[in-house]
Amino acid sequence: MLWITRAHVHVDRVACPWLVKRFIDSDAEFLYMAASLVDETAKETGGIPFDAPGVELGHHDGKCSFEALIGKYELKDPALLRMARIIHCADIADEIDKDPIARGLEAIAEGFRLRYIDDEENVAMQSEMYDALYAWCKTQK
Repeated sequence: MLWITRAHVHVDRVACPWLVKRFIDSDAEFLYMAASLVDETAKETGGIPFDAPGVELGHHDGKCSFEALIGKYELKDPALLRMARIIHCADIADEIDKDPIARGLEAIAEGFRLRYIDDEENVAMQSEMYDALYAWCKTQK
């Protein structure tokens, strides 16, 4: 499947490709572009838009796109649900202090964004970090 989102990735737009590749579609491909082009490109290509204004797999009812993916694909893994809380709080500015790990994740994401301007490279570099976060979340009860 082809997945389409906005350019200049940050927490949610990095976590979502990680989730898709690991738990939904291991052969997924991603396109990053201006927000104004996401909907049109999705229609032209048949791709799945995410974390963009007005799309199904975006922010709705106080939830971030990572949470939307978990709900749509009925993922029940407790470690993913713990990650979802961290990612939600790191991505939603008003809720950043509602999880003790959120500020750290947001800071790391910002550091990656400063180091890796190219979205694909940024996502690739952060994937190991999300693998590590998932491993840690699996140890939490």
